[in-house]
Amino acid sequence: MTTPATAPPLFQARIRTRPEDFIVEELSAADPDGQGEHVWVLLEKTGCNTEHAARCLARAANVSRSAVGYAGLKDRHAVTTQWFSVQLPGKDAPDWSAQLGPEFRVLRSERHSRKLKTGYLLGNRFRLTLRECRGDRAGLEQRLEQIRGHGVPNYFGPQRFGREGANLDKARAMFEGKMRVRDRKLAGLYLSAARSELFNRVLARRVEQGNWCRALPGDVMTLDGSRSHFLAEAVDAALEGRVRIGDVHPSGPLWGKGELATRGEVAALEQAVAEAEPVFAQGLAQAGLKQERRALRMRVNGLSHQWLDEETLVLAFELPPGGYATMVLAEIAAVVDAGTGAMEE
Repeated sequence: MTTPATAPPLFQARIRTRPEDFIVEELSAADPDGQGEHVWVLLEKTGCNTEHAARCLARAANVSRSAVGYAGLKDRHAVTTQWFSVQLPGKDAPDWSAQLGPEFRVLRSERHSRKLKTGYLLGNRFRLTLRECRGDRAGLEQRLEQIRGHGVPNYFGPQRFGREGANLDKARAMFEGKMRVRDRKLAGLYLSAARSELFNRVLARRVEQGNWCRALPGDVMTLDGSRSHFLAEAVDAALEGRVRIGDVHPSGPLWGKGELATRGEVAALEQAVAEAEPVFAQGLAQAGLKQERRALRMRVNGLSHQWLDEETLVLAFELPPGGYATMVLAEIAAVVDAGTGAMEE
């Protein structure tokens, strides 16, 4: 369970009662240039996940699944728009609209010289409709202003852990030698779940202490929108100013082998979390993953809202790559997700 940074949720609501309540538009890092052996296809898809779409494109083009690329995974219970690339050297592209099912709408199809790879995007734009909202409507604008100013804790969302946390259970069984996983993709999912769990626990501790969006001596600071980072041996007014405007953020560990990059009390906190879950920490190190960092704070850009009626709220915002919209919702409402049937706070 993640810990929201703000006061208790303002109200209860339902999300994803229909796919169009959760709209996601990928913000691409590039546009196809019109030539090359890869055909980039911009798809709007309803009620299906990214991997299903990739397999459908491969079948339509009569190529292997490995010939299809994409920049990021998108929710199944949603209407999502994203680019895919299909490697077709010396071959004409098929009539995508005729080959794909009714859950897809082809928006563009153009050639490009490169395959789309994971992470090659600027972020995602969301438009979320919350229904059956009951609670403190009057406090919403103040809460949104807090989010605009400070961002939200950059937790990994529940999607990372599988239904009812099953990926964590499987990761534990894999590390303990109780289950052998031959499928590299599945093994990767379980490793990611364990890594994400340790990160979330560190972040939850920082949220409870009230310093998740402040620099502490010994913090490793990450530059906004970058993987670059540096050690803050001391905290001065200049660094505090950079944190305040969102130029840099404190970070948490993505666990693996090697020493923590943090120092002092920050390192002690992170080490204590790892020691409380030795199976995950040791298993990740033995799997060969290296220590990496992820920002503890996520900026929420372009945040706006609109009440369609007394009980229906629309939220719109943009998040960086790897950000979870459910973590923005958690700062506002206790949401029943009709896509999973679970309450998320």
